[in-house]
Amino acid sequence: MAGARQEARAEPATADREIAISRVIDAPRELVFEAFTEVRHLSRWWGPEGFTTTTRSFEFRVGGVWDFVMHGPDGTDYSEWITWTEIVPPERIALLHGESRDDPNAFESVLTFAPDGAATRIVMRTVFPTKELRDDAVEKYHAIEGGQQTLNSLAAYVTEIVQKGARG
Repeated sequence: MAGARQEARAEPATADREIAISRVIDAPRELVFEAFTEVRHLSRWWGPEGFTTTTRSFEFRVGGVWDFVMHGPDGTDYSEWITWTEIVPPERIALLHGESRDDPNAFESVLTFAPDGAATRIVMRTVFPTKELRDDAVEKYHAIEGGQQTLNSLAAYVTEIVQKGARG
């Protein structure tokens, strides 16, 4: 019984700092995973609706960095920086995401890719350093909607690849 109480108390330590978004994508897991691992793919779908991405540098390996700029529909540029902390093809990617290498407000994300019949279920779980940073991301930057739009863009992109492959 004591163990159950401890577990119940421990969960909110991350739950109030988390955002979790999932989507089923009608494409094989290996393709969905690949769309995250190659810059030629990422630049085609990354970001919420209306955003575009310019990559400054990209090295997909544990300890590697993706340094990029997201261009908002209103013309605002957002410097972004990701370092990959874990890569388990084609199942899991963990990363640290901030505005720069030394960003004290950087957040951790874990993406999992699971087969769902012939499709893929992707889950993006993000943990912020504080509840306040999570709340700011949700309220000011619309992180939940933006994350859903990003996964929708990924789904449209890989579905297009599958359809072209079927025709070709």
